[in-house]
Amino acid sequence: MIRRTALRALTGVAVTAALALPLTQGVQAAAPEAAATISPDDNNPFRGVELDGMRADFQLMCPAGHCAGLWSLVLTDDVLQQEFEGRRFFVYAPATGEFGFFLDRDIVVRTVDRPSQVRLGDTDFMRSHPRVEVRYGDPDRPDRARVVATATTLM
Repeated sequence: MIRRTALRALTGVAVTAALALPLTQGVQAAAPEAAATISPDDNNPFRGVELDGMRADFQLMCPAGHCAGLWSLVLTDDVLQQEFEGRRFFVYAPATGEFGFFLDRDIVVRTVDRPSQVRLGDTDFMRSHPRVEVRYGDPDRPDRARVVATATTLM
């Protein structure tokens, strides 16, 4: 009887420790000390890009406790304050008629509903198209959509 009680107590302690370990590791991984070691420095990939209605933004993301810095383009404050209703934002290269993608949290999406969701991090798309536009309207009719912001790669 005493052995059984001791075994149950020991099993309870082992299970509690096993369950608590991943939680404490996750807290340590997302701790501010880890975030403090990552900084934007001079690694801005949009340095040679002429921006109108957008700005480069450095954001620290920590999916699954592994922090990484990410440069992206977001809309400027004056564009964010404009009225937008009923349509969608999309990235468009007018010279080729190709569409780019936004980064919505950690998911790549073709369109977003709100101006605050506009986050362009696709540097490959930017390098392969000299002019990229953020448009607002119907993605099926990009020629009729309103140009909200532009990014032009200077060569």
